[in-house]
Amino acid sequence: MTDPFDYHQVQNYLTSLVPERPEEVQKMEVEAEKHGFPIIGPVCGQACYLLARSMGAKQVFELGSGYGYSTYWFAKAVRENGGGRVHHTVWDENLSRQAQGHLAALGLGDLVTFHNAEALASLRSTPGQFDIIFNDIDKEAYPESLPLIKERLRPGGLLIIDNMLWHARIFDPLDASPATLGVKRFTEAITNDPDWIVTLLPLRDGVIVAYKR
Repeated sequence: MTDPFDYHQVQNYLTSLVPERPEEVQKMEVEAEKHGFPIIGPVCGQACYLLARSMGAKQVFELGSGYGYSTYWFAKAVRENGGGRVHHTVWDENLSRQAQGHLAALGLGDLVTFHNAEALASLRSTPGQFDIIFNDIDKEAYPESLPLIKERLRPGGLLIIDNMLWHARIFDPLDASPATLGVKRFTEAITNDPDWIVTLLPLRDGVIVAYKR
């Protein structure tokens, strides 16, 4: 029997269910498509917004933020939750400037702290605990990020981590690249840690959502 599900058909259908985004957000999506820039996309964005909104998140730290697309979804939720702070981190000064422009145009810039530095170093140097930590750094660095994330996420907080299907490379037993091994090792570590409740959502390139007990 032929499998009736086509991955791209399903993803396109899921995208069609996401409410229309503001014009500035649609510009960001067009820019990503034009230049092949890896954003989380509207389906994962809506999921991040839903999770943040439903748990009343006020303090969010993004490890890897690009030009602010994912930041928009978290900041939207934080605004609706009564205000707070979203930390945007990126190495590239140009990306940081783009993010500041996009989020200002969306009326959300006042909620965002911009870190133009390495993501894990930024998290180490920022005081406090967080309701949500979003992780989208270089995949080979995923395993080393977990102890720090665990330390800085509050009990009852959520870790959201992108690219956990890694373009299906995790299914290739011959792929021993640092990025693929990083995704595999992180997945093994967090799913075997009793301090986390974990699920992997097959949205886009796979998103792990983990609840810290």
